[in-house]
Amino acid sequence: MTRSIRNLSLLIAALCMAMIPLAADAVATERENDSPKRPNILFIIVDDQSPEDFKFYNPKSTLHSPNIDKLAAEGMVFDAAYHMGSFSGAVCTPSRHMVMSGRTVWHLPIAPNGKQLCPPNLEQNTLAAVFNRSGYDTMRTCKRGNSYEGANKQFTVRHDATKRGGTDESGSPWHGDQVMNYLDQREADNDSDPFLVYFGFSHPHDTRDGRPELLEKYGATNHTDRNTLPDENPKQPALPENYLPEHPFPHGHPGLRDEVSVSGVWTNRDERTIRNERGREYACDEAIDIQVGRVLKKLESMGELDNTYVVYTSDHGIAIGRHGLQGKQNLYEHTWRVPLIVKGPGIKPGSRAIGNTYLLDTLATLCDLAGIDPPETNEGISFKPVLEGKKSKVRDVLYGTYSGGTKPGMRSVKKGDWKLIKYDVLDGTVRETQLFNLAENPHEFLAEHGKQDPMQTDLAENPKYADKLAEMEALLLSEMRRLDDPYRLWDQPNDGLTAPAKQTPKKNKPKKSK
Repeated sequence: MTRSIRNLSLLIAALCMAMIPLAADAVATERENDSPKRPNILFIIVDDQSPEDFKFYNPKSTLHSPNIDKLAAEGMVFDAAYHMGSFSGAVCTPSRHMVMSGRTVWHLPIAPNGKQLCPPNLEQNTLAAVFNRSGYDTMRTCKRGNSYEGANKQFTVRHDATKRGGTDESGSPWHGDQVMNYLDQREADNDSDPFLVYFGFSHPHDTRDGRPELLEKYGATNHTDRNTLPDENPKQPALPENYLPEHPFPHGHPGLRDEVSVSGVWTNRDERTIRNERGREYACDEAIDIQVGRVLKKLESMGELDNTYVVYTSDHGIAIGRHGLQGKQNLYEHTWRVPLIVKGPGIKPGSRAIGNTYLLDTLATLCDLAGIDPPETNEGISFKPVLEGKKSKVRDVLYGTYSGGTKPGMRSVKKGDWKLIKYDVLDGTVRETQLFNLAENPHEFLAEHGKQDPMQTDLAENPKYADKLAEMEALLLSEMRRLDDPYRLWDQPNDGLTAPAKQTPKKNKPKKSK
C-alpha cells in the first residue's frame, strides 16, 4: 500500500471516529425532541367563593363569568369538592396549609396537636419546593396573610399583596398584572422550562369594593353607613334559595368578625342588605373572571395553553345570607364545598364528575399530572384517575370540622346522598344534630324554610330515619378517630382524650424606650 493511500485510510478512519459522538448527539437530540414536553400548571385560587355563584353549579345565578364558564365547558367540573375544615375563625389559614402541604386538617403544623402529628421542616415538602426540585419554574401572586408563609417563600418568583379595592391598582387586575408580567418575561427570555403559576386573588373576600361599572351592572353599592340600609335595585341578584333572616340557633362563635363586622352587612340579614352584598360579590367575581380571561388568552398566544393544566378553585365557600349566616364558619354545602374545574391535556371537554375531593388533594394531583413523585409527607389522594374518566370519585366518605369558636364545635360527615352535621358549642348549651338527604334536599332546607315536601328539611328527629342517623353517627366517630380529631362531642365516647388547651392570644410587650 502506498503512503498516500495509507494516509487517506487513516484520515477516513479518523473522520468516522469523529462522527460517532456527533451521531450520538443527533440521536439524543432526536429522542429529546420526540419525548413529550412536561405540562405547565396554572393553579387559580380565589378567596371566599361559593360554587353557587356560577351558572354551571346554579343555573339560576345571574353572574356573568364568560371566561370561567368557558373553562368549565372545555374541562371537567367537580360536583363534590370540599375543604376539610378549620380549627380557626380564619378558615383561610388551615385551608391554604392543606393546599400547599397535602396534609389533613389535624396533621398541620399549626393544628392544636401539630407538634406531635406533623413532621418537622414541612415547608421543604410543600407545593413550590417539590416542583422546584423537579425542574419547574415557580411563580406566585396572592393575598398577604392568613396563609402558609413557609410554603409561600419557596416560590422562586413571588408578588403578594392584599388587593380588595375597586381600581386596577387596588383590586384583582393587580394580581392579573403580576402573572401577565411574568409570562411576558418568560416570552422575552425564550424560557422553555415548564412552569407552575399559583394565581391567587384577594377577592371576593370582603371588603367587596367592586369596580364602579361592575357594581352598577349588579345594582350594588359599596354601602358604608351601618345606620341605614342600602338602596333597593332590581338588578341585584335574588336572595339565595335557602335564605333566612337569622340562623335558628347560635352557631357557636360569639362576636365572630365575619358575622358581625363585615362592612356593608354587620349584623343585618334583611333582604336589601343581603341582595346588595350579593351584588358586590358578583361584581368582584366578574372582575376575577376578566383577569382569568387575560391570562388564558396570553397562554394561548404563547402556544402554551394546550400543554397547560388549568385548575380553578376557592379556599372555601361562603354564606352571604344563606341559612341566616354571613361568613365561612359553618359546614353547610354552600360553605363547606368549593368550586373546582380542571382543564388540560387528556381531559374530556364538558365532562363532569362527583370527585369527592378535598383541597388537600391538590399536591398529590398536580404531582401526578406532572409525573413527579409526591413527598412522603403528603396525605392527599391524586384525582388524576377521575380526570382521565377512569373513576367518578376518589373516596366514599367526606369529613368536615369547624372548631374556631367554642369547643368542640361543629362536625360533619357525608356519604352518598346523606349528610350529618352536629353542633356542640357554648359550653354545652347548644347541642344540635342535623340529617339531610342531599338528593332530595340539596339546599339543606330547615323547618324554618317552610317547605311542604317532608324530605326537604332536617330529618334528624324523624323516627323513620333513626337507623340512618345511627349509621351516620357511627361513621362520623370513625372518621374523627381516623383523622386524629382531638375533640369528642357530647354523645360520643371520650376515648380517653384530653382536649387541647385553649390558646390565649399573645400580647405584644411594650417596647423599651431607647
